Amino acid sequence: MASRHLSLRIDESVLNRLDAESRKSRQTRSELAKLLIEEGLRMQAHPGIVFRPTATGRRQAALADGPKVWVVAEVYREIDGDHAARVKQTSELTELSEYQVQVAVGYYADYRDEIDDWLRQNNEEAEQAYAAWLRQQEMPVVETAPR
Repeated sequence: MASRHLSLRIDESVLNRLDAESRKSRQTRSELAKLLIEEGLRMQAHPGIVFRPTATGRRQAALADGPKVWVVAEVYREIDGDHAARVKQTSELTELSEYQVQVAVGYYADYRDEIDDWLRQNNEEAEQAYAAWLRQQEMPVVETAPR
């Protein structure tokens, strides 16, 4: 995607906080500012969505008062029926309110490719972890002589 230059003036205290967070996250000031602007615009368009860091440092969309969006999307997309029925059943299965499910599904609708990529990655990692666990279960027990 082509990028364009933007100049803006911000308070020195905000710039200092941006620089501190930039160092902490090991991103340039510009990269971090772009990320925060993008997240802010997404949160404004989807009230109830926030962004949380993952164990790898990447940030994922989540319900402000609930799980990450991909968790809800994974359940929602496996259910058959019309939208209202899928929301209701997702709500029951996840123990979230129908409103929370609607918020997550609304975000999912706008960023489907991104969420589907997270789901693919999660499923691949889970399969790899399970395969490693199975290999470990097949390891022979080596008995050692007492000393």
